[in-house]
Amino acid sequence: MTTAPDATTYRLIDGKQTAENIKREIAADVEQRKAAGLKVPHLAAVLVGHDGGSETYVRNKVLACEAVGFGSTLLRFEDDITEAQLLQQVEDLNNDPEIDGFIVQLPLPKHIDPNKVIEAIKPEKDVDGFHPMNIGRMVAGLPALLPATPSGIVELLRRYELPTDGKHCVVIGRSNIVGTPVSILLAKNLEPGNCTVTLCHSRTQDLASITRTADILVAALGRPGFVTADMVKPGAVVIDVGTTRVEDASKKAGWALRGDVDFAGVAPLCSYITPVPGGVGPMTIAMLLLNTLRAAKGEVYPR
Repeated sequence: MTTAPDATTYRLIDGKQTAENIKREIAADVEQRKAAGLKVPHLAAVLVGHDGGSETYVRNKVLACEAVGFGSTLLRFEDDITEAQLLQQVEDLNNDPEIDGFIVQLPLPKHIDPNKVIEAIKPEKDVDGFHPMNIGRMVAGLPALLPATPSGIVELLRRYELPTDGKHCVVIGRSNIVGTPVSILLAKNLEPGNCTVTLCHSRTQDLASITRTADILVAALGRPGFVTADMVKPGAVVIDVGTTRVEDASKKAGWALRGDVDFAGVAPLCSYITPVPGGVGPMTIAMLLLNTLRAAKGEVYPR
């Protein structure tokens, strides 16, 4: 009979420190490019409106660019920008030889179709990894600029040397940004990979009976505290992708970030678990930088 690990035995998967390690590696690569007289990678970000979460995320991306020696450009627009105007900005960035990669921060105002914007980005500059060309290449097992959060999750498993071969991975959430691509990556014949993957969503029946069979549980549905102790198999690896702002009067800002996992209840059952904040979030930015470096080098799409 399997018993739960003692509460003191679980280990945190430190995404913040892992991301710092990756950024140091990228910075060293940038220095080598400079020494060889090669172009410094340049990342641009487009921010529409004043969503608090997006503001914070984009600001952190700009700071991360500075930390690794990238050039960076931030283009800000009010939320009354028209779809046509935004698409023109995308086209301008596509044609700017100085820009190696760029992102258009989501969510966008309701009058703008995000799919039109994503599809307008040149695949070779799509460092978010959302363009259908990059998604298709990922599915086909071809080199691609991978979605940042899913590839960050896989990188955490790799750097912590957590076994995935033959393991049952349950993903809760089927978004095109996280759930679906991470399910594809972990099922691939790669290392990490070779998981048997079950992708669950809002229509899944008797969800807890499925999640309790998971060796690796990825929660990516955007519902704070949704995953509780009764949904987790003892000894499981739990990856919490959720980052929802919830009111918290004890915080100076009046809010705190909370994950999709009830950490206090679930952590004692786990072998490894990501915290929120400091887990998957920092990895997303690190992998975005890595995509930008790969784009600058022409590793996926020859320049």
